[in-house]
Amino acid sequence: MDPLSSLLSGIRAEGSVVTHAVLRAPWTIRFPDRAPLTMISVFRGGGTIILEDGSRTPVAAGDTAVVRGAELFYLADQPECDGTPHTEYEIACFGPNADPSGCGAEELSGIRWGTGPAEATALIVGAYRTSSRRHERLLRALPPVLVVGEETAVCPWLEVAAVEAADKSAGSQALMDRLLDWALVCALRLWFDHAGEAAPGWFRGLSDPVVAPALEAVHTRPGDAWTVASLAAESGVSRALFAKRFSGVMGRPPLTYLTEFRMDEAEELLAESDLTVAQVAKRVGYADAFGFSAAFKRHKGLSPTAFRAAAADWFPPGAGTHDAGLLGSGRNSLRGR
Repeated sequence: MDPLSSLLSGIRAEGSVVTHAVLRAPWTIRFPDRAPLTMISVFRGGGTIILEDGSRTPVAAGDTAVVRGAELFYLADQPECDGTPHTEYEIACFGPNADPSGCGAEELSGIRWGTGPAEATALIVGAYRTSSRRHERLLRALPPVLVVGEETAVCPWLEVAAVEAADKSAGSQALMDRLLDWALVCALRLWFDHAGEAAPGWFRGLSDPVVAPALEAVHTRPGDAWTVASLAAESGVSRALFAKRFSGVMGRPPLTYLTEFRMDEAEELLAESDLTVAQVAKRVGYADAFGFSAAFKRHKGLSPTAFRAAAADWFPPGAGTHDAGLLGSGRNSLRGR
């Protein structure tokens, strides 16, 4: 499995019903969920994403934005809305403010659903969360807000999804969930493609004919007894050429990358499984628990046992469900103030 697919494997849209809101200016929307990832696709109009630190990112028709959690943020039709009359709304997909009975959109002043006047802003919002720690590696590779343009063709597909969701025909639920998964992957992949040197090494490596086979081998079988020579064999080149090329593309030697990836995998196994430390060690390529424990503490600052205890406090049993709520979902609310 390639690195991006692996990192996205724990992030899913489940049980979501998609529709879209049409808003007349002036307005602001507050997003209190602090979800790991929130995706906003704009069909018409536009606005400005405002983060807690005051940074502002404009989005226009055809844009898809992905906001990295966990911050409270706003979407406003005007960059500077303080002190000016406007309607305030809130989208809460996960928290105590979420309305299990639905949005009650027909009661909201200034909000209409479905088609609307050409001057209004029309958008779809998807919020994603997961109990897996795997997504944290993906989040570290992303800026607070990324925007991709209309060349992604995300918006047309989501507009089709909105129509399908409203129809509620057989299989529409599964279709919506998978389309949202597709849209998120599409948006992230396009952003990484255009990020150049700002993209993480593991993504840049996927396009390199020498590095890519070794990367996929490591991510698929981290427990194998890899050496620089065996990784070079996966790529079909000499050891010297492979080591030089890998370091140049990835910014670190092959075995350094291998160790870092193994430690990330071990972190996830310790936090989310009942495997013993010795079993985790074997899964990530260490012959004994002692060598693994020393390496883990060196890289993570805690012993495997101490890390597991701390992770249990961070993610208590029953806290982990992965879910996504969308405008129009039974798990979110859009309220005017």
